[in-house]
Amino acid sequence: MLVLTALAPAKINLFLHVGAVDADGYHPLSSLVAFADVGDQVSVEPADSLSLDLTGPFGEALGAAPDNLILRALRRLGEVAGTGEPRLKVTLDKRLPIAAGLGGGSSDAGAVLKLARQALSLDIDDAALEAVAGVVGADGPMCLRMRTAWAEGRGDVLTDEPRLPPLAAVLFNPGVPSPTGAVYRAYDAVPVRSADRPDPPHDWSVAAVIDWLSVQRNDLQSPALALTPAIADALASVSATPQVALTRMSGSGATVFGLYPTEAAAQAAARALAAAHPHAWVTATRLAVQ
Repeated sequence: MLVLTALAPAKINLFLHVGAVDADGYHPLSSLVAFADVGDQVSVEPADSLSLDLTGPFGEALGAAPDNLILRALRRLGEVAGTGEPRLKVTLDKRLPIAAGLGGGSSDAGAVLKLARQALSLDIDDAALEAVAGVVGADGPMCLRMRTAWAEGRGDVLTDEPRLPPLAAVLFNPGVPSPTGAVYRAYDAVPVRSADRPDPPHDWSVAAVIDWLSVQRNDLQSPALALTPAIADALASVSATPQVALTRMSGSGATVFGLYPTEAAAQAAARALAAAHPHAWVTATRLAVQ
């Protein structure tokens, strides 16, 4: 029996500018999004009915809820394709922390949608598949693309950015969740910033890009810190590593990332952080690998 497998990569908001909530309850945003070379592993295979099995270090914590984003996306795919509920067995090897600001659930759904299209030989183009991915949230289409992009509007207005070079990074999650809804509510309780899109850097070398990113911001970082003080400790821990050039929270947290001049520096930092924080989730990675 044919089993198709893919990586569902972690999504990183290199910056995140957020505006005031609109009448429909959505926040306009501007972000430069990159994907890591680490993430969850997903697989699909033909079956008699639709099912989802969870494995991996964070599988038990996720739980097989009936409204899991993977199942929601596949049921929508069946509606659009006119095939009914897809008869597939899906296995999710959950390697990314939960509620971590890494777009894990949306990335899982995006990877599974592409595998399902292949496994079921569906005549659905990329644009239609992106529309299906939107059922999981505003970041569904970008996570289906899995390409570096500027994200605007509600996160669904995407412009590919192939100039971003691979960036050596460390991802550090302190082992606590940071629920997106609560962070946005805390953000709305204080004067908000604007969803301004900065001019791109004139120089796309690694050093110049990091310098450019350093004057951007994540507007959700302060409210997330207020709700989850462990994020501040995570930022301090990564900031203390040798050669780190930039430290910032991704998305609504609680994962923070550090950028480094070389992969060797990132790997050394990850080893030191893992040794000093044995209960944290730490990994070295490369971002913007297309």
